[in-house]
Amino acid sequence: MKKIAVVTDSNSGITQQQAEEWGIFVLPMPFFINDELFLEGITLTQEEFYEKLKEDANISTSQPSPGSVTELWDKVLQEYESIVHIPMSSGLSTSCESAQALSMDEAYAGKVFVVNNQRISITQRESVLDALKLIERGKSAGEIKEILEKMKLEASIYITLETLKYLKKGGRITPAAAALGTILNLKPVLQIQGEKLDAFSKSRGKAKAKKIMLEAMHKDLEQRFAKEYANGEMSLLAAYGGNEEEAAEWLAEIKESFPGMDCHMDPLSLSVACHIGYGPLAIACARKII
Repeated sequence: MKKIAVVTDSNSGITQQQAEEWGIFVLPMPFFINDELFLEGITLTQEEFYEKLKEDANISTSQPSPGSVTELWDKVLQEYESIVHIPMSSGLSTSCESAQALSMDEAYAGKVFVVNNQRISITQRESVLDALKLIERGKSAGEIKEILEKMKLEASIYITLETLKYLKKGGRITPAAAALGTILNLKPVLQIQGEKLDAFSKSRGKAKAKKIMLEAMHKDLEQRFAKEYANGEMSLLAAYGGNEEEAAEWLAEIKESFPGMDCHMDPLSLSVACHIGYGPLAIACARKII
């Protein structure tokens, strides 16, 4: 029997194909589109999601059912002694809290270790890679959980949006503010540092928003994470939402602004995209195991 398995959810941006290649397991996040259930990466592709978004379909996120979580755990535990389960941030969903409660059941006690390290999307992906490195180094599942949770606030994400429509729809801004912002071509910059998605800044136009994000990331790396940055312990990451051509240009800008640093880019997880719409661009950093 193999020793430790890594389980995450599709909020990490890790596809089912990548999971198979890496030897991990990805729980697909459920979505309701016009009251019909879809599973990310199983019955719903990125392209289909954005097509439904353009059609103004009624889209809502959900969390995996307890049965789908334990069914996957049961399957994995037939081959592995223990599981490191890395869900999306508990500050953005109750799925982490639910998994923690399930792991306290007698069948999973001492076998399933749920990591609450406050990450999502590209930074959550980094945690999965860290877990795999720690397994290679002989760490136990409990030790991996402890290490990842100690690093939970050592990450930062900045996102700018194409449209204010979904912030208005989610009640984060008023209809009047959304209308004025659209007229003035205001592009908010949002920030995820730990538990919450917060307003960071706003600008006239996306070019200015991108400049703000690059400056914020330089500040994070050179001040907040100065020691880790100097030691080569920081990953530079990027993401986008459906806008592949614009994303390629954004990646080139990031690489120009941070010469010598590799930058991994992924599509944003659909749980994030559902709340901010088509066309976002993001930059992130996360401390990594080296």
